[in-house]
Amino acid sequence: AVDLVILNERAASYVQDLQVALETAVRTRRSHPQLLADSAKGSLFVLRTDTVSPETRALLSSVARVVFVGARGTLADQIERRTDSFSVPAGARRATPSDNTRAGVTKPSEVEFFNGMGGFAADGREYVITLDAVQTKPAPWINVIANPHFGFQAAADGGGYTWSVNSRENQLTQWSNDPVTDRPGEVLYLRDEDTGELWGPTLTPVRDASAPYHVRHGQGYSSFQHHSHEIALDLLVFVPLEDPIKISRLRIRNTSTRRRRLSVTAYVEWVLGVSRGASAPHVVTEIDAQTGAMFARNSWNSGFNARVAFADLAGRQTQWTGDRREFLGRHGSLERPAALTGNARFSGRTGAGLDPCCALQASITAEPGESSEIVFFLGEADSAADAQAVLGRYRQADLDEVLEHVKCFWDETLGAIQVRTPDRSMDIMLNRWTLYQTLVCRIWARSAFYQASGAYGFRDQLQDGMAIVTSQPSITREHLLRAAGRQFPEGDVQHWWLPPAGQGVRTRISDDRIWLAYAAAHYVTVTGDVGILEENVAFILGADLEPGQHDAYFQPDVSDDAATFFEHCARGLDGGLGIGAHGLPLIGTGDWNDGMNRVGEHGRGESVWLGWFLHATLAAFAPLAAARNETARAARWTTHAAALREALERHAWDGSWYRRGYFDDGAPFGSATSDECRIDSIAQSWSVISGAADASRATQAMAAVDEQLIRHEDKLALLFTPPFDKTPLDPGYIKGYPPGLRENGGQYTHAATWSVIAFARLGQGEKAAELFSLLNPINRTSTRTAVLRYKVEPYAVAADVYSVAPHVGRGGWTWYTGSAGWMYRAGIEGILGFNLQGQYLLLTPCIPKAWPRFDIAFRYRSSRYEISVTNPARVNRGAVRTTLDGTTLPAGETRILLLDDGATHHVEMILG
Repeated sequence: AVDLVILNERAASYVQDLQVALETAVRTRRSHPQLLADSAKGSLFVLRTDTVSPETRALLSSVARVVFVGARGTLADQIERRTDSFSVPAGARRATPSDNTRAGVTKPSEVEFFNGMGGFAADGREYVITLDAVQTKPAPWINVIANPHFGFQAAADGGGYTWSVNSRENQLTQWSNDPVTDRPGEVLYLRDEDTGELWGPTLTPVRDASAPYHVRHGQGYSSFQHHSHEIALDLLVFVPLEDPIKISRLRIRNTSTRRRRLSVTAYVEWVLGVSRGASAPHVVTEIDAQTGAMFARNSWNSGFNARVAFADLAGRQTQWTGDRREFLGRHGSLERPAALTGNARFSGRTGAGLDPCCALQASITAEPGESSEIVFFLGEADSAADAQAVLGRYRQADLDEVLEHVKCFWDETLGAIQVRTPDRSMDIMLNRWTLYQTLVCRIWARSAFYQASGAYGFRDQLQDGMAIVTSQPSITREHLLRAAGRQFPEGDVQHWWLPPAGQGVRTRISDDRIWLAYAAAHYVTVTGDVGILEENVAFILGADLEPGQHDAYFQPDVSDDAATFFEHCARGLDGGLGIGAHGLPLIGTGDWNDGMNRVGEHGRGESVWLGWFLHATLAAFAPLAAARNETARAARWTTHAAALREALERHAWDGSWYRRGYFDDGAPFGSATSDECRIDSIAQSWSVISGAADASRATQAMAAVDEQLIRHEDKLALLFTPPFDKTPLDPGYIKGYPPGLRENGGQYTHAATWSVIAFARLGQGEKAAELFSLLNPINRTSTRTAVLRYKVEPYAVAADVYSVAPHVGRGGWTWYTGSAGWMYRAGIEGILGFNLQGQYLLLTPCIPKAWPRFDIAFRYRSSRYEISVTNPARVNRGAVRTTLDGTTLPAGETRILLLDDGATHHVEMILG
């Protein structure tokens, strides 16, 4: 649909003959029937300019796709002049690779778990990927690199995108979400000015078949190496810890015996919004007079309209254009852009009304053996002045020092706990990758290849914060208070919200409000910081949901009323005490499994899992209430927990395992009588984790999980089985997923990690470690065949794995999943038994009998604790002797008082 606005510029008069004629023509047109007319047709407006303010006229001009002026001739004349005003080169044909032979992939030196495509290096700190002449990855293998407010994704093939403030709402370049082509929105080109040959440091978009590409993904950076055309390229990309700027350092070394004339072109396709298609008409570019950098603005990106994006070759650019049509050419492509096929200079065109891009070019001359560096900056600031300041600072900065600062942060964060076990694949994931995934992707970026969310999920980042509390307690604390600020006075919360404005969705999902108290109790236990309970946090205000209304999306107001953080947690718990006919918590429009949104949509459905979870939370939080003399609340919660326990044993036990819940009409599901969803894992694992279930029943329930849900031959741990498919019951949108995918009966790794914890708490060390190993992505990608089956990254935890033919074992959604944080806790707390409790360390490992020992290095403030656990008797758990710095602790004592004295302490535990 197209809206047409006619501005009548004739001076005002009494007769207004032109205005009358225009309005008559419009009415006449509207009176004629339009055959086959589109129901979404646009509108036609006739306005007099003397009644329209200059600001409104400027606004209309800024958003119009086309502007015609009556004094400039006919429509045909104006279109003709527009076409002829500048030449648009035709897109160049695809270049023929200089060598199309298969280079082959050889194992790099000092690489662990090499699978034919990649492996771990630098003691697990890096994942090294080699792309040969014709073989790329079966799916994008990315790295997420970010600070709390800015970041980007870097795919091994060269794809990725950059965002600022919010990874969905304010994309600087386009998020791909296309696992087949993964078209990049940012490219660095190198051209030989004597031969015209074009290539770059990354595989895409210009695939150079003459030599392999080597990629290293690390914590806080990625690098790309390619040596061809007798030029060695090394591209390093990272972001500082504080500022909104992406730094790309391209090192160029001339390995030939002749002088080389080269040019480097940095190309960016601006988005400055959610999607390029919607925002491109509103992006305006300019060359900043002070810095020479290209600035870009989108005044129509609500919430970010005052911000200024920038791109800069550190001031070395000598040519530029902001016109994508000029750069790519007619029918052109990123592989062979028209502007890089000839000798014509870039036009220097910038401004409004273009298909916006940024192309900056710098020239270099390299003598034989000489190296040089080109730096490309891409970022965004609050204003033009701030952008100038950022660029000025980083043009002068020691970039080696900036990168070292980034690496030191990650070494400090990830190095708080380091483990060495007989399972090297476990060590690599626990020492670096799971915690990195949790903080950089889940908490900071909130984006990955398969989802650009930008939002905080109420329950989501609360769980992630529980995983990082030992290494970064201040970040966990900050988010606890942030989440409390998304609560309504009634105790319910936003299920998710988008920063910075806070628009989000109010729902009837039942478990959200409970997670605040659960995460708070964990934080207080680990840190001893009871002071957080006294922090004052404001509520938010918004309309209540109407009867029968599942949810509502709106931007709430911030209330003038505030309460302590404790009160926020308590209101959430108080609002979650409602029960159904069986004495179990009401499921509402979903519990942890959002897809079960119609199990209790009429207000009567019940959740067994929520019963276990609520019991665990009440048991953990009631003592905090009692310590504050909130005796009435503490007593009420304790009484409710006891009643819950009785109801769970009476109405949830199904004979061999626990049911999942009850529909509104009282029909059970997760029962032996159910045709579909006969057994659900989380109702079993949380019967153990909560500590509320009868011990013999809990053991029997987990045995049913092992027998029915863990498919050892396929290396899968299913969420439930059989999947929903043909049942007349309507659990919700989960039934819309194909059977065996995601939450509908596939492996949902988040839930599977809870089974690891449950097996460990039952003392079943073999089962716990075996399941952890099954979930570990390193073990899913141990060979080239396994890689082609699993497809996704070997170093990032996947949210789900498919369980049905022909895609059995295929990885699904990676990086942006809470599975990473829970996998970390399953290994550290569940199997290795490392639990920090304020000034004490509780050691309760449960390991396979075959493990002879394991070691943990733990940094506690200024001190270091070196912990060794030996297992001469080949048992699963149980300490017979523990020593601290050579002094034997009392028999059975596994709590160790920690000292902040700057010394190194030695703990030795002997199992038996």
